[in-house]
Amino acid sequence: MEEKVKTVIREKIRPILQRDGGDIEFLGVKDGMAQVRLRGACGCCPMSQMTLKAVVERIVKEDVPGIKGVETVS
Repeated sequence: MEEKVKTVIREKIRPILQRDGGDIEFLGVKDGMAQVRLRGACGCCPMSQMTLKAVVERIVKEDVPGIKGVETVS
C-alpha cells in the first residue's frame, strides 16, 4: 500500500503542487491514513488544509484502495 501511495504522490500530486511553488513529502501509512508533510508554498499557505483534502486526499483515496484519508504530520 505504501508503494502505491508513493507512486500516486510522485506521479500525480507532486507535479500539481510544484506548479504553485509547493511540494509534498510522503511519511508513511498508519491505521489506513497516509501521512504527509506539505512543503514550500504549500507548507505555509492558509489554504493548505483545503488543498490537502480537496486535492491530495481525493486523488490518493481514488487510486489506492484501503486508504481512509490523508493527514499532515509536523
